[in-house]
Amino acid sequence: MHGEYKVPGGKLVVVDFDVTGGAITDFHLAGDFFLEPDDALLDIDRAIEGMPETSDVASIAAAVRRALPEGAQLLGFTPEAVGTAVRRALITAPGWREFSWDVVHEKPVSPRMNLALDEVLTMRVGDGRRNPTLRMWEWDESAVVIGSFQSVRNEVDPEGARRHGFDVVRRISGGGAMMMAANSIVTYSLYVPASLVAGLTFADSYAFLDDWVLQALRSLGIDAVYQPLNDITGPSGKIGGAAQKRLANGGVLHHATLSYDIDGEVMTEVLRIGREKLSDKGTVSAAKRVDPLRSQTGLPREQVIERFIDTFTNLYGATPGTISPDEYAEAEELVRTKFGTDAWLNRVP
Repeated sequence: MHGEYKVPGGKLVVVDFDVTGGAITDFHLAGDFFLEPDDALLDIDRAIEGMPETSDVASIAAAVRRALPEGAQLLGFTPEAVGTAVRRALITAPGWREFSWDVVHEKPVSPRMNLALDEVLTMRVGDGRRNPTLRMWEWDESAVVIGSFQSVRNEVDPEGARRHGFDVVRRISGGGAMMMAANSIVTYSLYVPASLVAGLTFADSYAFLDDWVLQALRSLGIDAVYQPLNDITGPSGKIGGAAQKRLANGGVLHHATLSYDIDGEVMTEVLRIGREKLSDKGTVSAAKRVDPLRSQTGLPREQVIERFIDTFTNLYGATPGTISPDEYAEAEELVRTKFGTDAWLNRVP
């Protein structure tokens, strides 16, 4: 059996082994990580040799830790990463390049339409009716997008939203509110089959699915890291956050919003907890702008998006894709029956 796991922000961990009589045998660890002393590699191999094939990530990691000599240094990987690679091998989880990827960056649509497209495209990937896809959002009006389980009245100041021209909509994933003003953020959605994240904990899947964007940000000069559960951060504070929704048919929606240039004062007038959100992003004054992508790259938003697309394409062999007319039609119907209704918006008052 063969398993691979790319540590988010770290190195590649590779395991090869057999299973004999329900136990792991002939185990070998490899990768582009750093390990001192050299012979600690054999200690790790011996620690996992003979473990039950049902061993979980935690028990494998514990065995590795017990076997490491005092003072051993693991750089670019962890004992948990070894356990994850083993589990992914045991369930034959595919890697990114085992799929044919589409990248979609199309015309602006309303925030409600973007949310409906998320549900439609996730469902179609889960059903096998379209390739796994990265979609960059564009939108033609401002909105506050609240998480699936958030209270409307707790999150949004309706007078402030009206005054500044923000619609209020609800998405199918959890997490916090996103203030989506025109050209102020970069938002993308990944629609992937559940097999891609098989063997990963729910928490680990967040960092796994966003590792490519960390590489894109670093190529732009931002020393970006992932901060559990779902935040992308840099030296100056939070850059963005991610959310997920897993459908019963095996489709997984993973989307993230990164701050390009947000008016902090408007945020405090539209969101009831705007000051706390700004503090979370490392901004002391509400009057300041939250602009890590603009200030740290010096690039127009369009060029940042272009770098994201180029990075994803080069890493995973993606090709340009489109949204079909029937997918748009299905999303429009979802706007009419779900995302544009008061019942959906106020399902958590």
